[in-house]
Amino acid sequence: MQTAMPPAVEYLRPDPDGFRAYVRDHKQRALTPRVMDEHEAVAKFVADGDYLVYDCNYLQRGPASLIREIIRQQRRDLWIGAKFTYVALGLLIEAGCASRADVGFFGSRGPGFSRALRDGRLKLYEYSNAVMTLRLRAAAQGIGFIPTRSFGGTDGYLWSAARTIEDPFTGLPTVVLPALYPDVAIIHVHQADVYGNARVFGTGIAHIDTALASKKVILSAEEIVDTEELRRNPGLNHIPWFVVDAVVPAQYGAYPGSCQGVYASDPAHVAEVFGAMTQDKLGAYLEKWVYSVGSHEEMLERHVGVKKLLELRRRETVREGYTA
Repeated sequence: MQTAMPPAVEYLRPDPDGFRAYVRDHKQRALTPRVMDEHEAVAKFVADGDYLVYDCNYLQRGPASLIREIIRQQRRDLWIGAKFTYVALGLLIEAGCASRADVGFFGSRGPGFSRALRDGRLKLYEYSNAVMTLRLRAAAQGIGFIPTRSFGGTDGYLWSAARTIEDPFTGLPTVVLPALYPDVAIIHVHQADVYGNARVFGTGIAHIDTALASKKVILSAEEIVDTEELRRNPGLNHIPWFVVDAVVPAQYGAYPGSCQGVYASDPAHVAEVFGAMTQDKLGAYLEKWVYSVGSHEEMLERHVGVKKLLELRRRETVREGYTA
């Protein structure tokens, strides 16, 4: 018993064998340094038309500096895996980078979002945060689909690629989801070595599955640490070097969001970006925070300043469990 999928719903077709072939032919297996700045990483590994997924969001340990660099380089026709997205998708839409999105959650949509849908510049497909995570987990396991006990019977189901089949073991109706193999993932981590071995401290969402599922992986890291340090306690390591293509040193790379245990979010900036979303002023926001500067470091120097950055570190008072 299989329900028909609405004809307007697109999805990135799972191709486990194609993914394996890509990894075999393109991934660097040797322990060679992968450190580069954000400009080089995006120029080399993010292409027009890519399916892009990010772990976390613009306000909580998200790869904010990499998102701004993608906008600065004016990538086009990106398909976004928008999980826990808050404002990141809005910025990518306003900049003309995103043409399609699989949305798990999108906070503070604003008139720019509605206008893009109305004008046909954006196609939107509905999922849930949990469902998007499961799709990545399926790809991380190298399979084509995954069952779930959620999402069936929701309105989102009708606007997604989910289907219902008969469970061959119980005979019951079961919702299944297509595995998601993104072209590129951008992930912000607490620590990484020069090869791409990485750690995320505290609560995570899907950084491991996201890295394992994606053809290309760019990490931004608060701290570059010596490989011997990672080897001393390998149980803390999450992302292995052999799935990583680029390591970008990026102190405050999650700004204006928080990086748990390192610094808090900037309330004034958070209010500014949410206000820009709801008041249809994202163009001015992008001009100030993205286009007027040439790099993440220049943005921090010109528009934030050392005093505020140190204050954000002081405000992050809970540090237990967020260090080696």
